[in-house]
Amino acid sequence: MGRALIEAAAGRADVQIRAAVDRPDAAGLGAQVVDGVIASADLGAGLDACDVYIDFTSPGATRTAAEAARAHTKPAVIGTTGLGPSDEEAVARLAEVAPIVVAANFSLGVNLVLGLVQQAARILGPDWDAEVVEAHHRAKRDAPSGTALMIGRAIAAGHGVDYDTVKRHTRDGDVGPRPRGEIGMSSVRGGDVVGEHTATFFGAAERIEIGHRATSRSIFAAGALRAAAWVVGKPPGRYDMLDVLGLK
Repeated sequence: MGRALIEAAAGRADVQIRAAVDRPDAAGLGAQVVDGVIASADLGAGLDACDVYIDFTSPGATRTAAEAARAHTKPAVIGTTGLGPSDEEAVARLAEVAPIVVAANFSLGVNLVLGLVQQAARILGPDWDAEVVEAHHRAKRDAPSGTALMIGRAIAAGHGVDYDTVKRHTRDGDVGPRPRGEIGMSSVRGGDVVGEHTATFFGAAERIEIGHRATSRSIFAAGALRAAAWVVGKPPGRYDMLDVLGLK
């Protein structure tokens, strides 16, 4: 994603790469990423050089960056998934002093899918069985994906229920009949799949599928840069891509 962001920012008038920060053992440290910008492990210097930082890393690194950014009151765009309670707490504390955009997926198409699945769930109701299947490359660490969870929660919102009370992440063994209103979630890992998500609603003698397939990380980079340009100057708080796109 770092490389995708650098490539997507080239030639844009609204954003400019001013710093590139990586982990201390990264192979590319010391290399020039764009004119005048050298990859570094100095997070503080990177934050000082920018108006907003974009974070696609790991939960621990996201927590560290959010804690440092709070001291700098620095706006953020965060796309890291798989955050735990302590990571979420650090992000929430940053949002107390600076505006941040947090999303599991920065694609315009995916955010439209969220609206469509919520509307479908509201109209169809829990008598239609809802299942979400997501597929990603073999190196992805968290499952289900953050985007799949967003879709599951959108379906739950359409049903007017709490997702955590109706979710079923994978099935194995004698699980019994499918309960009414259950939202199923399955994960597939393999190859170099950028990201595929499909929400299926199963009715009597018919079914509806709403899906999205990403073929390049450039769509996520373009969305993140759009969010970065949008968030600077906003009041402190936590925003998402629906805010950025004006869909709320």
